[in-house]
Amino acid sequence: MMRRRTFILAAAVFAACVAGLSGLPRVIVAESLPPRLGDQDYWKLIADSSEPNGTFRSDNLLSNERWMQYVIPDLLLKAKPGRVYMGVGPEQNFTYITAIKPKMAFIVDVRRGNLQLHLMYKALFELSADRAEFVSRLFSKKRPTGLTATSSLPDIVTAYWNIEETSETLYKQNLQAIFDLLATKHGFALSDEDRQGIEYVYHAFFWHGPSINYNSSMGSGGFGYQPTYADLLVATDLTGQMRGYLATEENFAFMKDLETKNLLVPVVGNFAGPKAIRAVGAYLKEKGAIVSAFYLSNVEQYLMRENAWRDFCANVATLPLDETSQFIRSTRGGGGGPGGGLSSELGPMLAETKPCAAPAQR
Repeated sequence: MMRRRTFILAAAVFAACVAGLSGLPRVIVAESLPPRLGDQDYWKLIADSSEPNGTFRSDNLLSNERWMQYVIPDLLLKAKPGRVYMGVGPEQNFTYITAIKPKMAFIVDVRRGNLQLHLMYKALFELSADRAEFVSRLFSKKRPTGLTATSSLPDIVTAYWNIEETSETLYKQNLQAIFDLLATKHGFALSDEDRQGIEYVYHAFFWHGPSINYNSSMGSGGFGYQPTYADLLVATDLTGQMRGYLATEENFAFMKDLETKNLLVPVVGNFAGPKAIRAVGAYLKEKGAIVSAFYLSNVEQYLMRENAWRDFCANVATLPLDETSQFIRSTRGGGGGPGGGLSSELGPMLAETKPCAAPAQR
């Protein structure tokens, strides 16, 4: 009888604890970042985090920041790997990502066209076995003989630059492969607008090849001298070291793995908007993650002109940060050459957003 009473008492105490009636504080353990996102979870995360499509002065198909790598040695000393990367815009994010090697990345851009650009890149990374195949698919040029995984990046760029003709047949085959991977293999619910946007982006790379630059898809005019895609691929840091996302097979493999696991998530959102950055922040806090770096390009300049910087600052203040978290900004100068050039600088995210830590009224 004593044994039975003891058992009943123990069971009652256990039940009270489970029900939260014991008076003891409950410890809630945050989930960790996923090793990969399922296709439905990935598409839902994009939809749940995104704002309505916005506009920008250009379609911004590629970077014009030839000296963006100058900041990387300092970035590696300050930002911690294995965390979360955030950024804006096109392919320059891949170079910063392969430098600091996060577990997950979010690209937040006001235009849905940028999301469509990143879906194109996602497909090309997944479809390509190595750098030479990736460049072949990106520009719809047949792979030259002799290129291997050990070929240097300058050799790869030169080999494709010397192929004057692009292949319309290869372009059509590759475009269909992109749609097959995204819509059939992954099951993403691409809208007609998304399909048209991906086709528009991919056709620009097919049409202009490695000579495409920031102005190429803008018709007449533009913003002065702009480096070509080939220039950006073989750019270096101040010591002459190539740190781009195709500089080594290891860099390419890192990007391919991240994309294959659905861990680079493109989001549509205004930096000063009510949803996108805050939604990413809420997701990361739920997972117990920290943002290691946030590449801003020169978006802050536009926010200040629109008196929206304070809202952006308040949004960033909702992200999980620590003393090592870094802003990466585009700045004028530093590289010399035609057009002055764009370089980069760092800034401590936590210190800079402390005055905005109180949530803005929405």
